[in-house]
Amino acid sequence: MNKKNVLVLGAGLVGRPMALDLAANDEFGVGIVDISAERLALFANSRVKTHQLDLSDAHALKSITNRYDLFINAVPGFMGFETLIRLIEQQKPVVDIAFYPEDVFGLTELALKHNTCVICDMGVAPGMSHLLTGYAASQLNHVQKALIYVGGLPKLRSFPWEYKAVFSPADVIEEYTRPARLVENGKIVIKEALSEAELIDFEHIGTLEAFNSDGLRSLAYTIKADYMAEKTLRYPGHIEKIKVLKQSGFFSLDPVEINGTKISPLAFTKQLLFPAWQLQPGEEDITVMKIMVEGITAEGKKKRFEYFLYDEYSQQTGIHSMARTTGYSATVALRMIAQGVFTTPGIHVPEIVGKDTRCVEFMLNGLKARGVVYHEKVTDLCC
Repeated sequence: MNKKNVLVLGAGLVGRPMALDLAANDEFGVGIVDISAERLALFANSRVKTHQLDLSDAHALKSITNRYDLFINAVPGFMGFETLIRLIEQQKPVVDIAFYPEDVFGLTELALKHNTCVICDMGVAPGMSHLLTGYAASQLNHVQKALIYVGGLPKLRSFPWEYKAVFSPADVIEEYTRPARLVENGKIVIKEALSEAELIDFEHIGTLEAFNSDGLRSLAYTIKADYMAEKTLRYPGHIEKIKVLKQSGFFSLDPVEINGTKISPLAFTKQLLFPAWQLQPGEEDITVMKIMVEGITAEGKKKRFEYFLYDEYSQQTGIHSMARTTGYSATVALRMIAQGVFTTPGIHVPEIVGKDTRCVEFMLNGLKARGVVYHEKVTDLCC
């Protein structure tokens, strides 16, 4: 069988470990494309072929797509949707982790027209969080509650923030400012970000605080449940500090004038926070996630499904935990397409893929082989 060629679009924090994983055992021919020569230089002694291109240029992307069979879209969110459209038009299977705000289901007709299989939002959260929620929901006749707790944190806490951004800091601020969509009494409701804080104990870490964030994405529309929410995890005390900034106007987009110069408070805040939140080389991070889905089975029994993830920075490879848990979810999903386990044309989100037990087993086994282990607990509850 001829070896398939895979192209990773974007060589950032997550793109690099994805390309290295795909190239590790000569399973695929692997390429990576980015506008940054500095990022691409990191692949000098690897099996990965590099392409320095501006992916915002449609012609630049089209010039190399015919050399590759499968794609992972890991470009920044602001250009992710348009990039996906171009890949679909080239009739290329795609695993997508660009996490753009546009409605991807609007591309269903286009994907079907071009007979293309696309799996979107296939990271850790969204991604495995949705896939496992979808699997648990498929085992129930009625979902009463679905809760996702997830956070990426520095392993060592340091004053004042006790936080480092293991993905785009701009996206972190979005978690603090964008209203959160939840499901209550079977209907979508909107609540303020950072609201309904609670303290939860986790093995290996201790107590963390959780708050409402807008992480349900497609789950709010694809899973029918009485109650459903995603909450972001931080070390205790972080929420209060962010609320002080938020309520004092530091996240405002409305310009203020300082010595004749107009600047938005948010732009100023980013300039101060981003350097303080940046993970330094070798600085260790952790990823923690808890998924809980409970409801009534077809036999009328009440059952709870729980999944737990605790992952750390890899001392062996120097790859951050958030990059591992996000990136390897995407590379295992790409293998799932390449090996014919899931090839259905159209636009697919993880919770729909998760209805297929074979796909869930493939994902969990593939991640376990890469050191990312999800622990399952199923409990029969008294009605």
